[in-house]
Amino acid sequence: MNISEIELQQIFDKFSTCKVLVVGDVMIDAYLHGRVDRISPEAPVPVVTLKQRENMLGGAANVALNIKSLGAEALLCSVIGNDKQGDELIRLMQKESLKTDGIIRSEQRITTTKFRIIGNRMQMLRVDEEMDSDITEKESVDLLNLISRLISEQRPDVIILQDYNKGVLNTQVIETVVTQAAANNIPVAVDPKKKNFTAYKGITLFKPNLKEISEGLKIEIDAGSMESLKNAAMLLHVNQGIEMVMITLSERGVFLSYHEKDKYSAILAPTVMRSIADVSGAGDTVISVASLSLAIKVNPALLVNLSNIAGGLVCEQSGVVPVDKTLLISEALIELR
Repeated sequence: MNISEIELQQIFDKFSTCKVLVVGDVMIDAYLHGRVDRISPEAPVPVVTLKQRENMLGGAANVALNIKSLGAEALLCSVIGNDKQGDELIRLMQKESLKTDGIIRSEQRITTTKFRIIGNRMQMLRVDEEMDSDITEKESVDLLNLISRLISEQRPDVIILQDYNKGVLNTQVIETVVTQAAANNIPVAVDPKKKNFTAYKGITLFKPNLKEISEGLKIEIDAGSMESLKNAAMLLHVNQGIEMVMITLSERGVFLSYHEKDKYSAILAPTVMRSIADVSGAGDTVISVASLSLAIKVNPALLVNLSNIAGGLVCEQSGVVPVDKTLLISEALIELR
């Protein structure tokens, strides 16, 4: 495809006019950096001498960061614990100038934290502190009331449901938000996981990775076959009423199936060769760019290619980080000409 610098800049200028409601599981990505120069005498494991601690926003909060980095306004809704880690998450949001009035604190939950132990610049171990049970009926009602108020008052241009199987997006929340979005003519984009896979119906854009769609549909998919990918996407189009199916394929790129002019069409955006440092958070970036493109009605070919380029860019950096807008524009001008 061919796009000029002026056309691309106009797209990103439109991004900056958008409001995006992000609903889902938020978490802290905690990094413990150190040096390894000996093996423990207690067990055959490396000893990491701690040199630096770093906490970053993860999960749906990283999606909100990506939305903000692309120039749009992010409205983040979730349920976290009334604990020290919850305090830290609120502090991190405030540091990044993200509004915190969409966050509900719960005495019944803990704040999800993923501890990554890095020794000699290599990840040695990850420890997850979390709850994955569904939020309570009262928490669901409180969250839905908050979402309803934000939809009414803020009029978001698109809603993202970011599901990490940590319990915020239960069936009641999913179905109610999708119904409210439809009533207000707001497109909905979903980054799913296996647990609620079939609960997502009537969605505008659905973005599983290859493993998630294989597990969700309980079928084998050949990532190298367009026909196999098309058949899998068709099951979602027909059985769950999904308009656009985007499948991230790691080193093979991003596949998109969509309905247009009374027929289904498919596109494969191939991966650009890169020096991969860390794939963490790439899916958050892909859904962010795709959702903003959806909000401003970018054509499907450009939507999938921009999303693919953005996901690749964040893989070149260590840790969970949002995409750099300036770098994305520069890269897109090279790749899409």
